[in-house]
Amino acid sequence: MDIEVLEQPDQSLIDFLSHKIREFNWENWEVSERLPLAVQVKDDDGNLIAGAGARTFGDWLLLDTLWVSETLRGQDVGSKILQAVEEAGRARGCKKCMLETLNFQAKPFYEKFGYQVVWTQENYPKTGCQYFMVKQL
Repeated sequence: MDIEVLEQPDQSLIDFLSHKIREFNWENWEVSERLPLAVQVKDDDGNLIAGAGARTFGDWLLLDTLWVSETLRGQDVGSKILQAVEEAGRARGCKKCMLETLNFQAKPFYEKFGYQVVWTQENYPKTGCQYFMVKQL
């Protein structure tokens, strides 16, 4: 057996390891499928200007990303995207939504929509915070 630390591993190795963990998890979890979900907003020229990426499994909607271009921020676009992705999660039977955000990102935005911090990782990655937030749908 040869144990080797790779300072700059190939992405294919990282992908392989992630696949193996997902494979193991799905063989042992109480749910049998995880479905991707996304919301996109395009301008009149077809350029992506905002959107969200999520997954649904069991009772959960996991919101991975929500992004709005700087020119649209403060115009309720993020609110509309969040509402759309939550509604899509509810349509799939989700009862709860979980997300994570950093101290310089969108914690107050999510709190405005009923998300509550259930865990805070202090000193992340050095002096900031990472917030794990949940909402009952």
